[in-house]
Amino acid sequence: MLARIDPARFRFVVRNAPAGDKDLGRWLDDLKALLVVNGSFYAQRGTPETPLVSAGALLGPRDYDAKHGAFVTSPASVGIRDLAFADWRTALRGADDAVVSYPLLLASDGSSRAKGDDRWLANRSFVAKDRAGRIIVGTTTEAFFSLSRLAAFLRSAPLDLTQALNLDGGPRACQGISVGRYRRDFCGQWELAAHDGELRWTFGARPWALPIVLAVLPKNS
Repeated sequence: MLARIDPARFRFVVRNAPAGDKDLGRWLDDLKALLVVNGSFYAQRGTPETPLVSAGALLGPRDYDAKHGAFVTSPASVGIRDLAFADWRTALRGADDAVVSYPLLLASDGSSRAKGDDRWLANRSFVAKDRAGRIIVGTTTEAFFSLSRLAAFLRSAPLDLTQALNLDGGPRACQGISVGRYRRDFCGQWELAAHDGELRWTFGARPWALPIVLAVLPKNS
């Protein structure tokens, strides 16, 4: 499932609800958002495991080693910052909203930093940018992709992407859209991961609480 967004017409916000009391539908309604996708990784109590900026406030760990990427929206630009050669504090400085995540599925030179067990399959979400400057939000409907396979797919897909950053996956890979009469409401169900040398499926039913989200709103809201 893909959404292509023109940052000249829409704005992006990152929000955190550590109480775990907001699912996809409630985020859409409370923010009056056009689109909501799950954000990056979070701890057991719903707090961010990676640095993020929400409405200008820095949240998450202050001491963090980031080598992948951050999605950053500021008055100057909207896009993905490569953190391989830049400190995340510098990348997030002046941001209205931002989220650090990993891995960087597609860097501007065409390479990928996706690693890990290719048997680890899950529903996946990502945020990307294309050559026209549009932001692409994607969520897979099935647990078909490992991270490296998703990276290879995005590199070869006819989406003209320049960069792509992974977001959290598995049953938390959710994407909702509410535009006029059109409404999309999807959350993943599957994750196949290795635990103590064994492959185990995990799955769940709705509704899933989403402590961290990336949302798209009209610019005048």
